[in-house]
Amino acid sequence: MSAAARLAWALAWLLALLGFGAWLSQSLTVSGDLRRFLPDARTPEQRLLLDELGEGPGSRLLMLALSGDTPQALAERSHALREALADDARFVFVANGADAGLDAIPDALRPYRYLLSPRLDGGTLDADALAEALDARLQDLGSPAADLVEPLVPSDPTLETLALAEAWRPATLPQSLHEAWFDRAGRQALLLLETRAAGFDPDGQREAVAAIRDAFDAVRGGSPAVLEIIGPGAFADEIGTRTAREAGWIGSVDTVGLVLLLLLAYRSWRIPLLGVLPLASAGLAGLAALMLLFGDRVHGITLAFGFTLIGVVQDYPIHFFSHQHAGLSPWRNVRRLWPALATGVAATCIAYLTFLFSGVDGLRQLAVFTIVALATAALCTRWLLPALVDPAPRDVAASPRLLALWRRIERLPRPRIGLAVLALAALAVVALRPGAFWENDLSRLTPVPAPLLERDAQLRAELGAPDVRYVLTLQAADAEAALVASEALRPTLDTLVADGAIDGYDLAARYLPSVARQRARQRALPAPDALRAALDAAVVRSPFRPDAFEPFLEDVERARQAPPLRPGDLAGRPLAPRVGALLLEGEGHATALVSLTGLRDVAAVERAARAHGARLLDMKQASESLVADYRARILAALALAALALSATVWFALRALRRVLRVLLPMALTTLLVLAVLRGFGIELNLFHLVSLILAAGLGLDYALFFEHAGEDRDDQLRTLHAVLVCSAMTLLVFSLLALSSVPVLRAIGGTVALGVVFNFVLALLVARAPLGEYDADPEAAA
Repeated sequence: MSAAARLAWALAWLLALLGFGAWLSQSLTVSGDLRRFLPDARTPEQRLLLDELGEGPGSRLLMLALSGDTPQALAERSHALREALADDARFVFVANGADAGLDAIPDALRPYRYLLSPRLDGGTLDADALAEALDARLQDLGSPAADLVEPLVPSDPTLETLALAEAWRPATLPQSLHEAWFDRAGRQALLLLETRAAGFDPDGQREAVAAIRDAFDAVRGGSPAVLEIIGPGAFADEIGTRTAREAGWIGSVDTVGLVLLLLLAYRSWRIPLLGVLPLASAGLAGLAALMLLFGDRVHGITLAFGFTLIGVVQDYPIHFFSHQHAGLSPWRNVRRLWPALATGVAATCIAYLTFLFSGVDGLRQLAVFTIVALATAALCTRWLLPALVDPAPRDVAASPRLLALWRRIERLPRPRIGLAVLALAALAVVALRPGAFWENDLSRLTPVPAPLLERDAQLRAELGAPDVRYVLTLQAADAEAALVASEALRPTLDTLVADGAIDGYDLAARYLPSVARQRARQRALPAPDALRAALDAAVVRSPFRPDAFEPFLEDVERARQAPPLRPGDLAGRPLAPRVGALLLEGEGHATALVSLTGLRDVAAVERAARAHGARLLDMKQASESLVADYRARILAALALAALALSATVWFALRALRRVLRVLLPMALTTLLVLAVLRGFGIELNLFHLVSLILAAGLGLDYALFFEHAGEDRDDQLRTLHAVLVCSAMTLLVFSLLALSSVPVLRAIGGTVALGVVFNFVLALLVARAPLGEYDADPEAAA
């Protein structure tokens, strides 16, 4: 095949990949839900934790702070911002201290106010109560509150609407200036929003944050006021923006660096083009497999980690390029390399295969992506690439510099005792270094800066937002039983508030009483004739017209005859997310949650909870137990992976000495990487462990090819060239990842970069054929 024909086929392959990639990009949805990288919950606390992480009330809250102007101007912007967002379907509620009144209760629920309000639990609508209410309304109509009260009087002379709105207000509120919430210093106007999107719905949270910023820009006008958004949704937006920004510059530097490195190594502009074809094919095949097996929603961490497999995938075409020379057919070249290449691919794929049985959806996705990508890259190198390469390129074995380097390497000693001492020293560091070995805190995996987390805690304290660590749980057979249990707990919770153990609490029964409680309130409502007689007697003592309160009579009768509200009846109404976040229904069970604010006495709350059959759940403790379970599964997978790697290498080489020469560098590298991480006081997290397998795969490839080169000087030089290029490219990629501010990427980058260095050095010292197996003089050996 002519050079022009080879180039045409390469461009056709590239165009096909670009078209396939464009189609995939339109169909693929990336998920940021970290719960996909958590194991299946095994305990009730862990199950609740996973629900709370993404669905709980604390995870949906956004806190806004307006500053940079006078208090009155800030209050005006606060009111304008609230009005702009109040009807936005992306928010369940928007509160700034000016939400008492008609807006507090949905229109559809107002006839139910007598079933939802606690004021009738100890009273009745008799003539004396109505007369007292009408006297109070006369005073209200002559007060500054007349504009608020007047529309309510005909249908609600007892103002149950406002009483219910007051009952639904947060237990603790910030100070109010100009009818808006402000911080204690009076310099920042505060707003509290609850998003409809779940906490781990990055797209929904990003849309909500963007809507807030757009609304603020529209209402700011010429004011110098600035907006600050704090909360899980804002953090998710921050993480997404930061990750995209870092991925952009890291990817750009990687691309330029790799192209320059390939040009320098092979002195041909065609090599970068040909080298990218197996890599792109591998990535797209991995994505297609994920979409086929897991649907169109792929986790972002799977993609981030999966595409770092460039460190392994790139090795296959590079070994092929480095070994190609005049007089050797490309097809014969790839057949000679295939045993070593296929062994490395098979061993790494078998290692990742263990993650399919880890019970973790994210790791299953990672395993599928990795296995399909590695296999695709190897098959492309074996069956497609030989037809496209120049059959007589410059022979890298003829490089004087490479030969000089190899001669220096040959003079390196065989440090058998030294390696044993090094292994013992590394083992001592791993075992004896003080400090925690494992990182169990899920929050440490977030790239959110510490000052923002501190600001989150500060605003939650100002606004009385729910505590995100502790929550009370009540287990019951169904939703009704859970609501009844919650109502029984309320007096105890009120006592805890009075004693200062907590500042306040929130629970579903606050918004939706049990059916039993609603029916009791219905029975307290008078029949139509009795109510009309009581109202007539009350109106006689007032200046109101006798026919002014017909809407009130109709509403009471509707409440008396209405079926009690149940959780399902709230669907599509503003109260549904509030109740749904605090009342979790499953098959054959329900869990009522009580969110707490200002928790000061954990022991007192725990004692009170136990006395009523409730439990105080410590989210931090539950998350640590979940991580520990996850780690146990990862370690089991690692153990199986090590056995699989060893078995594959043994099956391929069938000689103990050769097997040890290949496996020893990889094993010692793993120990050295752990020692370095521990030596610098780095607590190991789950992504360090997963990265060790990737590093092991790299080491296996280096050792296999050094061992495969045998005693032939030219093959040794070509292998050295290939491994130098592979390791330099991989080191560049993962060193840049190690500089990332995203903890997951930093853990992967640092671990694999260390592995590259140690694997390269140890493969040279251990895996290359000993001097005694061939003539020590390379020229004589030739």
